[in-house]
Amino acid sequence: MSMITERLAQEQPPGPDEARPRPGFRALFAGYLSLTKPQIVELILVTTIPAMMFAAGGWPDLGLMAVVLIGGGLAAGAASTFNCYIDRDIDQLMRRTKRRPLPSHTITPRAVLIFGTILTVVSLTLMATFTNWLATGLTAASIFYYDVIYTIWLKRRTPTNTFWGGICGAAPVLIAWAAVTGTVGPVAWALFAVVFFWQMPHFYPLAIKYKDDYARAGIPMLPVVRSARRVNTEILLFTVLTLVSSLAAWPLGAKDGMGPIYGITAIVSGAFFLLEALRLAGRSRRGEPLKAMRLFHWSITYLTILFIAVAVDALI
Repeated sequence: MSMITERLAQEQPPGPDEARPRPGFRALFAGYLSLTKPQIVELILVTTIPAMMFAAGGWPDLGLMAVVLIGGGLAAGAASTFNCYIDRDIDQLMRRTKRRPLPSHTITPRAVLIFGTILTVVSLTLMATFTNWLATGLTAASIFYYDVIYTIWLKRRTPTNTFWGGICGAAPVLIAWAAVTGTVGPVAWALFAVVFFWQMPHFYPLAIKYKDDYARAGIPMLPVVRSARRVNTEILLFTVLTLVSSLAAWPLGAKDGMGPIYGITAIVSGAFFLLEALRLAGRSRRGEPLKAMRLFHWSITYLTILFIAVAVDALI
């Protein structure tokens, strides 16, 4: 933490005599939108809709779907907003994040807290009013876990932060299932495991690319504190666990209509996912340029394809 304090002392926000011009409406709108990290919300929607469809055995009530998508999206935005508030000290030390609204002084910390609180209240009110207490409780727990357990406690203390942070990243599957059925069944847990394990081969390539950024901010991401061999071993391990979880969902969901469309998709897309992880490990072993972002982008494609197959099987 001493390194962070020292850096911050060199990058203090402007004083009264150096006041920045007041940002316009477009800049403020873009700033508030970026606080919610829309790319994360998009990934949540990719898993939420198919999970609801399979839980319902087809199209769920469209009103319920709208509530879960809006409520879940706002909850994710709230968690991300609080994350930006908590991480504002390290964000200004990292090239990847120094243009976020707080490091760039586009929005004040107080305004960010108010915005995050409003998103939280609206999302939980929607979930409590139109779904059930299990789905609402899981939504509230996800916000708490992401901001308190992951961001405040784990992220700055342990290289296993990505692993434990994966719990809240996979929670939307359980929330979606609970909103439809009022319970969380075996297939929901299998799909939760898919998203949970998937997050390591998804995020570690990003951490490899921005390794110097994380090191500068004193964040012990795995690529910062462990060897390339260890990182690639974990990528391969969690890729395999992702595929095993995806295949486990097949027999668990067979009686509810999870058929060959899902199974074949899981096998084929999973094989390509594993192949890309092996390529990254091979390039690392041979000392070649890693091109880690290829695996990052393919991981998004893989998850999207797999959950589209869940949705298709639910309809057919």
